[in-house]
Amino acid sequence: MHPNGFCAGLFDPLARRLRDRFRPIGVDLRAHGGTDVPAHPPGDYAFERLASDVLAVLDALGVERWSALGESLGGGVCSLLDAARPGAMRKVLFCEAVAIDEVHRPPPRPTAGDGGGNYMATIARKRRAVWPNRAEVLASYGSRPPLDALAPEALAAYVRWGFVERPDGQVELACPPEAEATIFEVSTDDQGARGAWQHLASLSASPVVLAGTRSDLPVEWFAAQAERAHAPFVTVEGGHFFLQEDTARAERLVREHLGSG
Repeated sequence: MHPNGFCAGLFDPLARRLRDRFRPIGVDLRAHGGTDVPAHPPGDYAFERLASDVLAVLDALGVERWSALGESLGGGVCSLLDAARPGAMRKVLFCEAVAIDEVHRPPPRPTAGDGGGNYMATIARKRRAVWPNRAEVLASYGSRPPLDALAPEALAAYVRWGFVERPDGQVELACPPEAEATIFEVSTDDQGARGAWQHLASLSASPVVLAGTRSDLPVEWFAAQAERAHAPFVTVEGGHFFLQEDTARAERLVREHLGSG
């Protein structure tokens, strides 16, 4: 399960390395990748609705039991995936999951001109949506934080799968900036991170919580997740997208924490 604003294709390089042991399945969440933008935001972006979409895909594929990797938004969705179908998920790897309550999360950082609103939503709404071609996207994203830290194959996968062709020959973000921003806003309420946090104490799956040592999010968030879920807490060198910074290391992490049993 991918982060907000990205897509399942972000995991393509990792998935290709795991096919000998796993059957990797990536799902584009609502408004991401090849999935339609819902008609009734913000309610359509409630994490439990995203989880229900994932269940529909698994049911269509005939998958009755699974292990899961959830990164950022995808981690919060994984928590409610377990809630929706207890016992079906064997193991879950939370990678800086959006699953936190107000006690452990400080107020959103204000930014100039947003009236003190949701910091990440403000940034998302400013994203450039249309580009001349993928080569220009790749050059731009690869030259500035946070995506300059991604391994070349991971960044290329995102640019490949996270953009769609337009009739005028240009390319456009598959996840519209307004959709990404709205999901950031939903993430702060009971339909988002708080609901995912609540279920951590009742997980039927066996969890492991991972966090980056140089993430822009407080490591205390994820230590609190691990405590609530009675899960091992593992720090990994890197930022919020540590999984995509080193594909070989990500492969080892998945094999270690999801591959046995």
